[in-house]
Amino acid sequence: MPKQLILYVEDDTLSREIMALVIEDLPRYELVMFADSVDFQARVEALPVIPTVILLDIHVQPMNGFEMLEHLRSWPSYRDVPVVALTASVMNEEITRLRKVGFNGTIAKPIDQDLFHDHIMQVLAGKLVWIIDTH
Repeated sequence: MPKQLILYVEDDTLSREIMALVIEDLPRYELVMFADSVDFQARVEALPVIPTVILLDIHVQPMNGFEMLEHLRSWPSYRDVPVVALTASVMNEEITRLRKVGFNGTIAKPIDQDLFHDHIMQVLAGKLVWIIDTH
Protein backbone atom coordinates (compact mmCIF):
# COMPACT_ATOMS: atom_id res chain seq x y z
CA MET A 1 0.00 0.00 0.00
CA PRO A 2 1.47 3.39 -0.95
CA LYS A 3 2.25 5.83 1.81
CA GLN A 4 -0.11 8.72 2.42
CA LEU A 5 1.41 12.16 2.15
CA ILE A 6 1.28 14.72 4.94
CA LEU A 7 2.33 18.26 4.09
CA TYR A 8 3.57 20.40 6.99
CA VAL A 9 4.38 24.09 6.55
CA GLU A 10 6.36 25.25 9.59
CA ASP A 11 9.11 27.83 10.03
CA ASP A 12 10.26 26.64 13.45
CA THR A 13 13.13 24.16 13.15
CA LEU A 14 12.40 22.37 16.44
CA SER A 15 8.72 21.90 15.51
CA ARG A 16 9.77 20.38 12.18
CA GLU A 17 12.24 18.04 13.90
CA ILE A 18 9.57 16.87 16.36
CA MET A 19 7.07 16.30 13.56
CA ALA A 20 9.65 14.30 11.60
CA LEU A 21 10.18 12.05 14.62
CA VAL A 22 6.44 11.60 15.19
CA ILE A 23 5.70 10.77 11.55
CA GLU A 24 8.71 8.45 11.38
CA ASP A 25 6.83 6.21 13.82
CA LEU A 26 3.81 6.09 11.48
CA PRO A 27 4.89 3.83 8.63
CA ARG A 28 1.81 4.54 6.48
CA TYR A 29 2.77 8.20 6.11
CA GLU A 30 5.36 10.19 4.26
CA LEU A 31 6.07 13.71 5.48
CA VAL A 32 6.91 16.65 3.23
CA MET A 33 7.86 19.84 5.03
CA PHE A 34 8.18 23.40 3.82
CA ALA A 35 10.22 25.69 6.10
CA ASP A 36 8.35 28.74 4.78
CA SER A 37 5.56 29.65 2.38
CA VAL A 38 7.72 31.12 -0.37
CA ASP A 39 6.39 30.01 -3.78
CA PHE A 40 3.67 28.07 -1.94
CA GLN A 41 1.48 27.33 -4.95
CA ALA A 42 4.35 26.13 -7.15
CA ARG A 43 5.74 23.93 -4.39
CA VAL A 44 2.35 22.38 -3.65
CA GLU A 45 1.71 21.75 -7.34
CA ALA A 46 5.12 20.02 -7.57
CA LEU A 47 4.18 17.44 -4.93
CA PRO A 48 3.99 13.88 -6.34
CA VAL A 49 0.41 13.40 -5.05
CA ILE A 50 -2.26 15.45 -3.33
CA PRO A 51 -1.62 15.26 0.41
CA THR A 52 -3.95 13.25 2.61
CA VAL A 53 -3.82 16.03 5.18
CA ILE A 54 -2.14 19.44 5.33
CA LEU A 55 -0.78 20.92 8.55
CA LEU A 56 -0.20 24.66 8.54
CA ASP A 57 1.61 26.83 11.02
CA ILE A 58 -0.45 30.01 11.26
CA HIS A 59 2.41 32.45 11.79
CA VAL A 60 4.70 31.43 8.93
CA GLN A 61 5.94 33.94 6.35
CA PRO A 62 5.64 35.38 3.79
CA MET A 63 2.14 33.91 3.43
CA ASN A 64 0.48 33.07 6.76
CA GLY A 65 -1.67 30.02 7.44
CA PHE A 66 -4.90 31.85 6.72
CA GLU A 67 -3.62 32.97 3.33
CA MET A 68 -2.33 29.49 2.48
CA LEU A 69 -5.72 28.00 3.39
CA GLU A 70 -7.48 30.51 1.16
CA HIS A 71 -5.25 29.50 -1.75
CA LEU A 72 -5.75 25.79 -1.09
CA ARG A 73 -9.53 26.12 -0.94
CA SER A 74 -9.53 27.99 -4.26
CA TRP A 75 -7.92 25.04 -6.09
CA PRO A 76 -10.54 22.44 -7.11
CA SER A 77 -8.33 19.43 -6.32
CA TYR A 78 -7.60 20.75 -2.80
CA ARG A 79 -11.07 21.93 -1.72
CA ASP A 80 -11.79 18.77 0.27
CA VAL A 81 -8.30 18.04 1.62
CA PRO A 82 -8.36 18.33 5.42
CA VAL A 83 -6.30 21.29 6.59
CA VAL A 84 -5.35 21.58 10.25
CA ALA A 85 -3.78 24.61 11.91
CA LEU A 86 -0.85 23.88 14.20
CA THR A 87 -0.33 26.91 16.35
CA ALA A 88 0.84 28.06 19.74
CA SER A 89 -1.79 30.83 19.56
CA VAL A 90 -4.81 29.16 21.08
CA MET A 91 -6.67 32.25 22.25
CA ASN A 92 -10.46 32.09 21.85
CA GLU A 93 -10.45 34.81 19.18
CA GLU A 94 -7.98 32.94 17.01
CA ILE A 95 -9.78 29.60 17.43
CA THR A 96 -13.04 31.29 16.39
CA ARG A 97 -11.31 32.75 13.33
CA LEU A 98 -9.76 29.38 12.40
CA ARG A 99 -13.22 27.78 12.51
CA LYS A 100 -14.85 30.56 10.48
CA VAL A 101 -12.35 30.47 7.62
CA GLY A 102 -12.67 26.72 7.15
CA PHE A 103 -9.85 24.90 8.90
CA ASN A 104 -10.74 21.29 9.71
CA GLY A 105 -9.28 21.77 13.14
CA THR A 106 -6.38 23.00 15.15
CA ILE A 107 -3.79 21.24 17.24
CA ALA A 108 -1.97 23.33 19.81
CA LYS A 109 1.80 23.40 19.84
CA PRO A 110 3.75 21.87 21.29
CA ILE A 111 1.97 18.78 19.98
CA ASP A 112 1.28 15.85 22.26
CA GLN A 113 3.43 13.21 20.59
CA ASP A 114 1.48 10.35 22.20
CA LEU A 115 -1.90 11.57 20.93
CA PHE A 116 -0.95 13.12 17.59
CA HIS A 117 -1.62 9.97 15.53
CA ASP A 118 -5.12 9.70 17.01
CA HIS A 119 -5.77 13.35 16.23
CA ILE A 120 -4.73 12.89 12.60
CA MET A 121 -6.84 9.74 12.29
CA GLN A 122 -9.86 11.72 13.51
CA VAL A 123 -9.23 14.40 10.87
CA LEU A 124 -8.93 11.74 8.16
CA ALA A 125 -12.23 10.24 9.34
CA GLY A 126 -13.89 13.56 8.57
CA LYS A 127 -14.08 14.84 12.11
CA LEU A 128 -13.28 18.38 13.13
CA VAL A 129 -10.44 18.24 15.65
CA TRP A 130 -9.93 21.21 17.96
CA ILE A 131 -7.13 20.22 20.35
CA ILE A 132 -6.26 23.39 22.24
CA ASP A 133 -5.16 22.03 25.61
CA THR A 134 -1.48 21.11 25.62
CA HIS A 135 -1.46 19.72 29.16
